[in-house]
Amino acid sequence: MAAYMIVDCLLDNPELYEQYKLKAKPLVEQWGGEYLARGGNLTLLETDLWTPTRIVLLRFPDSATANRFYESPEYQEVLKISKMSARRSTIVVEGI
Repeated sequence: MAAYMIVDCLLDNPELYEQYKLKAKPLVEQWGGEYLARGGNLTLLETDLWTPTRIVLLRFPDSATANRFYESPEYQEVLKISKMSARRSTIVVEGI
């Protein structure tokens, strides 16, 4: 079953975040992931529980692969750049 990683991030340093994007993309692809949305325009329809700011949506073959990608030493190193340049919330949800 496919799994989707959803990241909401508020950019504090957009220039530094560009470095993260360049380094993260090949790692996502190495783990069989693909970007479905990457910071496009948002239309907020309901915000009772959450008010997202910038959404990144990735699809992985399954949740185990998504979690292994996230926990991999290679990604954890690149993630440091993101955490220096943005505040984030990240979830993995199983889907179709």
